[in-house]
Amino acid sequence: MIKLAQPNISERAIKKVVEVLKSGNLVQGKYVEEFQQRLENYIGVRNAVVVSSGTAALHLALLALNLKKGDEVIVPAFTFPATANVVELVGAKPVFVDINLSDFCIDTSKIEEVITKRTKAIMPVHEFGQAAKMDDIVKITNHYNLKIVEDAACALGSEFNNQKVGTFGEFGCFSFHPRKAITTGEGGVVVTNDDILAKEIRVLRNHGIQNIDGRMDFSHAGLNYRMTDFQAALGLTQLQDIDQDITVRIDLANQYNMLLSDIEWIDIPSFFEDRKMVYQTYHILVGHKLNRDDLLLHLKENGIQANYGAQALNCIQFYMEKYNLTEKSYPKATHAYYKGVALPIGRHVSLEDVSFIVSEIDKISVLERN
Repeated sequence: MIKLAQPNISERAIKKVVEVLKSGNLVQGKYVEEFQQRLENYIGVRNAVVVSSGTAALHLALLALNLKKGDEVIVPAFTFPATANVVELVGAKPVFVDINLSDFCIDTSKIEEVITKRTKAIMPVHEFGQAAKMDDIVKITNHYNLKIVEDAACALGSEFNNQKVGTFGEFGCFSFHPRKAITTGEGGVVVTNDDILAKEIRVLRNHGIQNIDGRMDFSHAGLNYRMTDFQAALGLTQLQDIDQDITVRIDLANQYNMLLSDIEWIDIPSFFEDRKMVYQTYHILVGHKLNRDDLLLHLKENGIQANYGAQALNCIQFYMEKYNLTEKSYPKATHAYYKGVALPIGRHVSLEDVSFIVSEIDKISVLERN
């Protein structure tokens, strides 16, 4: 089976984790501190606060901005549900905007249509490792005095106009889930250039504990969103190799693009001169006459693990029922949901594997046409 994704965990990483486990110092410690510093240097921010998951990162960001009931947060309609779920969890309302099918990111031309007096923030998602159009988003937030929380779960290393994503607004939030470029099992990081907001994140991450008048006290109703030291050690060793990992993904994506471009029923990812795409996911769209689920089954039967890419939030039960949405509410998100396919990519995939995968895609597209 050619897996959709597979963590790249070296013997060096395993050895480092074992050292931490043998030390007995398992909770947040020196490797967490070092991991944070390395992330600050790599992303180019003043503060990186590692946490227990990418979802925790998003949740903490919204809590630190004091978002609450009655507030509205603009999110793309096509994303993993965690993006909108954290808005719900702080009591605010997610307001959906359709996407562009060229980059699967929020359609910035539609954002101003949904801004109200209750709008407090925009949460762009850098879907599949492709940067959203951040120049438009920064311009809109400046004009309307809104906050930016970037959901960069898939986009460590992605850039817009030579600037790393996650650095355009108040917060950038990344994930270290096993399908991401680097993994800590579960894990994530909140990054910010605002020292005051960073302090708030650190306190909220650790039960609301703060040093007050020389003693430990609980200044907030905080959470336990800490990362363990052995997770940080695992992430540290992989961060050293991230540029090589991204290069491998780009090479594989180029191979996919070259071979798939001859199949008329497949839309390959678009290329943008002003963006660096890291291809956390290689995502294609199948044509109207091709059944996406038949393609997924065919690939599975031939030893290829593939899946759909992300969810159209207007097509999942909770949001459909709560906000009276239908599949027609956000047609491009719906199209990407039902016609999207994520193909294997990562260091575990060879150029020969890509050729085999494309040959199997071509076989079913021929069958469907006939």
